[in-house]
Amino acid sequence: MTCTIKISAGICSLLLFTSCIIQNPDAEDCTFKEITVARVYEGGVKDIVFAESDGSFYYINRGLENGMTLEKMAEKTVGKKVKLHLAKTIFMSSETNHISQLVVANDTLFSEL
Repeated sequence: MTCTIKISAGICSLLLFTSCIIQNPDAEDCTFKEITVARVYEGGVKDIVFAESDGSFYYINRGLENGMTLEKMAEKTVGKKVKLHLAKTIFMSSETNHISQLVVANDTLFSEL
């Protein structure tokens, strides 16, 4: 019985971990959202975070490690409508706040698609 509980706990842990994985998203693996950016700041580990006035936020994972700057992104996005492709998780296909593509006025500022 103890072995069954340990195996079940291990399987549950694995499923929980894999449900959070985002890997090489395609456009069809994303949800689309249009927001007006109120603020841009650093969050997490070198993430660039785009916040709406209601507190909702979306991020480019490790964007500051990929040649982007907070100043440049703020200059191009704050006060403007942006189009986001938001990645879904692999296992549960649930929407995340992870930005896979960010477009402002038909100018793609970031894409991993």
